Amino acid sequence: MPYDPLKMSDWQIAEEAEKNMPQPADWPARLDLLKEEIIPYGKVARLDYAKIMRRLEDKPDGKYIQVTGMTPTPLGEGKSTTTCGLLEGLGKRGYKVGGCIRQPSGGPTMNIKGTAAGGGNALLIPMTEFSMGLTGDINDITNAHNLAMVALTARMQHERNYDDRKLNTLSGMKRLDIDPTRVEMGWVMDFCAQSLRNIIIGVGGKMDGFTMQSKFQIAVSSELMALLAIVRDLADLRHRMDRITVAYSKHGDPVTAGDLQVGGAMTALMRNTIHPTLCCTAEYQPLMVHTGPFANIALGQSSIIADRLGLKLFDYHVTESGFAADIGFEKFCNVKCRISDLKPSASVLEVTVRALKMHGGGPSVVPGLKIPDEYMREDLDLLEKGLPNMLHHVKIIKEAGVKPVVCINVFHSDTEDEIKMVKRAAEGAGARCAVSRHWEFGGEGALELADVVKEACDDDNEFKFLYPPEMKIRDRVEKIAREVYGAAGVSWSPAAEARAKMLESDPEFDDYATIMVKTHLSLSHDPLLKGVPRGWILPIRDIIIYSGARFLCFFAGEVNMMPGTGSNPAFRRIDIDTLTGRVHGLF
Repeated sequence: MPYDPLKMSDWQIAEEAEKNMPQPADWPARLDLLKEEIIPYGKVARLDYAKIMRRLEDKPDGKYIQVTGMTPTPLGEGKSTTTCGLLEGLGKRGYKVGGCIRQPSGGPTMNIKGTAAGGGNALLIPMTEFSMGLTGDINDITNAHNLAMVALTARMQHERNYDDRKLNTLSGMKRLDIDPTRVEMGWVMDFCAQSLRNIIIGVGGKMDGFTMQSKFQIAVSSELMALLAIVRDLADLRHRMDRITVAYSKHGDPVTAGDLQVGGAMTALMRNTIHPTLCCTAEYQPLMVHTGPFANIALGQSSIIADRLGLKLFDYHVTESGFAADIGFEKFCNVKCRISDLKPSASVLEVTVRALKMHGGGPSVVPGLKIPDEYMREDLDLLEKGLPNMLHHVKIIKEAGVKPVVCINVFHSDTEDEIKMVKRAAEGAGARCAVSRHWEFGGEGALELADVVKEACDDDNEFKFLYPPEMKIRDRVEKIAREVYGAAGVSWSPAAEARAKMLESDPEFDDYATIMVKTHLSLSHDPLLKGVPRGWILPIRDIIIYSGARFLCFFAGEVNMMPGTGSNPAFRRIDIDTLTGRVHGLF
């Protein structure tokens, strides 16, 4: 260690590192935990959140470090790699460190983007298991979500087939009069499957279900994943589960999981998800895995449970937010921190020369195709034109009162002059900046980053929310659009505006969080608009209510809750050695 990532693939590095990986029985001594606070789980362990928090309740919290990024290319720019590298760098300095990242979805893993385990010498192990459903949380969420739909569709069939007296005689049910055109949830699966976005179900005879239009979305965008990210404990999860709106009645009343008497069973299916799964980096710093990805269509945050645990267990706890600062950092501050009452000590903004060149007008970066030569050779003019995107994200972080640390995640094709240009620009904007080569050298390559982040954590900050909780719903959206995205304003579809006015008139929704749903590939709603677009209007076309999580989700532009599989997906290259059972081809 470190291994040569130019000669070894990520899965090969992971395989070597896993030979000395701590076993579940090793963690109590390493983390000052009691034996009964560790739940063995195959090669790794789960942490018993309730037991640990009861014992450490009065222990002071460590420093809270959040990792975000600039607007990425479609390939991803290494935010998880940076999270792992920072942990390794802090570990090399002798600090007690740990962190939390999110479980990758089977959609990207089997599609184009690949796994989210980091890369090179800054990755999570066990990598193969992590990439292929390690925690089981997504599977449990899928089953719980789909059980709600089973309960709903069965109820609709029985209400169609029987009169009120027969319904009551059969099972004590009262008629809910569910409107088949207002079913909110749909079904979920953890793959990218565009052919399931719009479907017809219940085709057949009277006993074959209720015929109606339906839909699928990717599992990690389920409201249940949002619940896992924000709940305090199992009791909180159970309470919120009954409030989930599955559909609406023909009279416009919400039909909840509680009405369908399915909330208890859904929580039972998710009972184990409440315990974060404990893995580690390739240099064996503890790294929890809890909740899921897709900050553009979901909350996209590591869980509050894991962060609270980490702040008790570690002197420095590193948490990851999805995509760029306009999406992940904004939700981290204004949603997650508001719910958790935790405040960050510092925020790391990960940037790459490649992404900056793309925002400077470089050619399209297309997943599955060769990276254009412009990104593999020095081009200072192209790089300079792309710097405003990074500076915009620095501004987002600074305006939240948090000390930004720009991390230049160095690729082997970057030149010294390119790196110097990025560093000058970051420091000129009032940010600290560190050059980090964690992908190539692991913790040794991240020492500068570790030192600069520690320095930022030692400073006081003046963290503040973008808007007060009493601000009107449409005013919140306008403020996010103008001050975070840089839009000139907001336009509302007639249906979205009517719903927004209804929500503003009902005090029930005053404390619901504002969740923006938009592309991650641009500051705007249009993925083709790179750099820092000016003079554009953010279109809000729909609002979805997550009544269990107490979220209002505002859809900007065309965003699919079920992504599609591309023409050159990763599953073509994934296979298994039938003698050893080892998986290869993951990236």
